[in-house]
This record gives sequence, C-alpha cells and structure tokens, in this order.
Amino acid sequence: MTSSLPQRRVFLIRVAAGSAVLGASTALQAQTKVDEADEGSVALGYRHDTTKVDGKKYPQHQASQHCANCSFWQGAASDAWAGCSMFGRKQVAANGWCLAWRKPG
Repeated sequence: MTSSLPQRRVFLIRVAAGSAVLGASTALQAQTKVDEADEGSVALGYRHDTTKVDGKKYPQHQASQHCANCSFWQGAASDAWAGCSMFGRKQVAANGWCLAWRKPG
C-alpha cells in the first residue's frame, strides 16, 4: 500500500498555482482601458475627454458631466480610470463621457 500524501501535495500545489494564474488573468483583464474606436464605444459616443464631445452630435451632453460623477462609475472619485457598468470589465477615464451618463442617486 502506497501513501497518497505526495500525490495530495502535488494536487494542492497545482490547484493553488492555477487559482493564482486565474486571479492574475482576471486582474489584467480588469485593467484594460476602453478604446474610443471599439464598436461599443462608438455606439455610446464614448470619449476619454468630456471636453472633446461633439455638442452638435450629442446635444444632451453638458460640460459638467463626466464618468467620475456618473451613476455607472465603479471607482473612487480620485481614480483616473475605473470600471463602468456599461463597458463590462474595461475601464473608462474619469474625465470621459458617453450617452449612458446618469446622475447618481
């Protein structure tokens, strides 16, 4: 009868290593920034800089509106980039804007 202890250790080490890789992969994906040229960004009129939004194309835009003061912003007020409910795991600029902008509350 052989001991299963070495096999158990190998299994546990592999599970721990796999979990670490998956965690790092998720963290890297979460750090991907939205590209203004992406299909979803274009559909929402997203711009990294709210001052560069075309007022004729988007008459509802106001200069005071930006991602960091939107209800979909998932970061702290001091973050330069953070997650947004509209863009999945990608990050938007704090000073950005899109058609989905909504006042918090």
